[in-house]
Amino acid sequence: QVRLVESGGGSVQVGNSLKLSCAASGFSGRRVCLGWFRRPPGKEREAIANICPDDFDRLYGHSVKGRATISRDSDQNTVYLQINSLTPEDTAIYYCAAEWTRGSWPRYEYAYWGQGTQVTVSS
Repeated sequence: QVRLVESGGGSVQVGNSLKLSCAASGFSGRRVCLGWFRRPPGKEREAIANICPDDFDRLYGHSVKGRATISRDSDQNTVYLQINSLTPEDTAIYYCAAEWTRGSWPRYEYAYWGQGTQVTVSS
């Protein structure tokens, strides 16, 4: 059974950095593409970043490009997202996603999703 567990959310001050983690299990040893999305309050979900095995297809959403770094463990389906210079506009529920199924970035679709972790940025 596939399971995605996000961690690292919470309250952060403006200008600081945040690092989120997501451990995806249940893939029977297969390494899959992993992504991060977020849903700000009252807005639609947006794609933040994607990374595939061997660091292939490292992609970023427009709103975090230049401020975010996605990385993964080389032999596991664990993915990390660091965002620097946080602003209140980064306040959102952040979701981890696993196993790309179709679509072109930033409209990648994934088979599995985590429950999400809240990030709140305030001054």
